[in-house]
Amino acid sequence: MDASSAQSSQPQPTFAELYTPKFVTVLREGYGLDVFRADVVAGLTVAIVALPLSMAIAIASGTTPDRGLYAAIFGGFLVSLLGGSRFQIGGPAGAFIVLVAASMARHGIDGVLLATMIAGLILVAAGFLRLGTYIKFIPYPVTVGFTAGIAVIIFASQIRDLLGLTLAGKEPGELIPKLETLGRAIGTTNVAAVAISVATIAIIAGLRRLRPAWPGMLIAVVVTGAAAALLSLPVETIGTRFGGIPQSFPVPSLPVITLAKIQAVLPDAMAFALLGAIESLLSAVVADGMTGRRHRSNSELVAQGFANIGSALFGGICATGTIARTATNVRAGAHGPVSGMLHSAFLLVFMLVAAPLASYIPLAALAGVLAVVCW
Repeated sequence: MDASSAQSSQPQPTFAELYTPKFVTVLREGYGLDVFRADVVAGLTVAIVALPLSMAIAIASGTTPDRGLYAAIFGGFLVSLLGGSRFQIGGPAGAFIVLVAASMARHGIDGVLLATMIAGLILVAAGFLRLGTYIKFIPYPVTVGFTAGIAVIIFASQIRDLLGLTLAGKEPGELIPKLETLGRAIGTTNVAAVAISVATIAIIAGLRRLRPAWPGMLIAVVVTGAAAALLSLPVETIGTRFGGIPQSFPVPSLPVITLAKIQAVLPDAMAFALLGAIESLLSAVVADGMTGRRHRSNSELVAQGFANIGSALFGGICATGTIARTATNVRAGAHGPVSGMLHSAFLLVFMLVAAPLASYIPLAALAGVLAVVCW
C-alpha cells in the first residue's frame, strides 16, 4: 500500500474532535479545587500584566483606554471559553495598533467596531471551512519581518508621549510625515514627561533582571503615576486627555450598519481577520511548545471570531491571542482555559473598583510600557 492510500484510509476527525472547546475537554478530565486554585493564581497574574497593556494599546490605536479593557474582558473571556487552546489569553494586541489606527482615521470608531464584527464573522467562517490548518504554511521570515515593521511603527507613534511634545496640529499617521512633524516639535520637549517615560522603562528592565516573577509593567505604571500625582508634575494623564475611564461597562449594541459602510470597512475587516488568525495560531503554537499540548486550530479560529463579535458589541477593539500574555499564563502555572476566563473577570473587577485611579496614570508611562513591548 503506497503512502497516499494509507493516508486516505485513515479516519477523518469528527466535527466534535475538531471543534470541541478545550474548556469542555478540561472539565471532562476532572476539575478539582487544587486545579482551580492554580488557575486563580495564573489568571490574576495575567490580569495584572494585561491591565496597563490593554489601555496602552487602545490609546496607541487612536481610541480611548476603556476600549482596550473591553476587548480584554469580553473578547478574552470568549477566547478562553470557546477556544481550541488550553492556555490562550485573548485581548488587544500590539500588532493591531497600526491597522486600528488607520481604520480609526478613515472611518471613526463606528467603522472600527463594524470592521471588527465583520472580521469576527470571517474568522468563524474560516474556522468552519477548516482553513486554520493552512496558516502554518506562512513562512516564518514573513512573520518576523511583519512583526519587526509593526514594532518600528508603534515606537514612532509613542515618541510624542515619550517626550511630552506639543504639536501645532494633528499628528500624521504615515511614518515619514510623522517623524518630520515630531522633529519640528522637538523644542517643546517636556522634561517631566521624559523623566516619567525613562523611569518606567528603567523599572521594567530592572525588575525583569532582578525580580522576573514580579509584574514589572504594572509596578512601573503605579510608581510613576504616584510620583506624578504627589509631585504635581506637569504631564498629560489619562484623566486630562480622555477624562478617565468609566466605572461601568456599556450595554451591548450594534454599530451603525449600512451597505455603503460595510463596503467601506471590508478591506479593514479582511486585514483584521488575517492578522488575527496568524497572531492567535502563532500564540497557540508557542503555548504548545511550552507545555507539550496540542491545540485545535480550527476551533481556535471560531473562538477568535466570536470573541471579536463579542468585543465589538461591547465597544471593544480587535481581540486576538497574545503571545506574551499566553506565555505568562503558562509560566504562572495555569491548568486550562479557566485561568483565561478568570483573567477577564479580574480585569472587570479592576475596572469597576479602580477606574478613578486610572485617571492619574501618565501617558508617558504607558508610552514607556509600549516602548518595551516594541523592543
